[in-house]
Amino acid sequence: MWAQAARVQFRAPLDRGRSFASKVGPRGKVQAADPKTQAPRLVPEGTDRVSAAVVEHLERLALVNFSSREAVDRLEKAVAFADQLHAVDTDGVEPLESVLEDRCLYLRSDKVAEGGCAEELLQNSNHVVEEYFVAPPGMLPRVLQTFLLETYY
Repeated sequence: MWAQAARVQFRAPLDRGRSFASKVGPRGKVQAADPKTQAPRLVPEGTDRVSAAVVEHLERLALVNFSSREAVDRLEKAVAFADQLHAVDTDGVEPLESVLEDRCLYLRSDKVAEGGCAEELLQNSNHVVEEYFVAPPGMLPRVLQTFLLETYY
């Protein structure tokens, strides 16, 4: 009984949209973004250059090396392409919940048609540990990458 009362207490009202992070109000109106909470722009307005501080910050976050000028140019082109979205007029456009919201999507039955071929699939991999595929290290810092390569390969 107490579990039902707790569940009802934490249930969201139905007129607030589908998620707590939604910018759509109860009547379907989009709320204006608060400039204090808005993410800073990567490129200052009027320029097409990404600052060195932003490049260094992105290197730390994404573990990507922007040491070459070509990589920084590619980043600046990607940011310039994405900045075109600021110029799009979205007044009167209803927010989508799905790109297929006008169609009825049926779920298929979840029946296993074939299986039992784990050993055969694992033979396709270069590195396997205890019936799991081992992926290459990818974009990790050099120290960790060297450690993983020496330990597992």
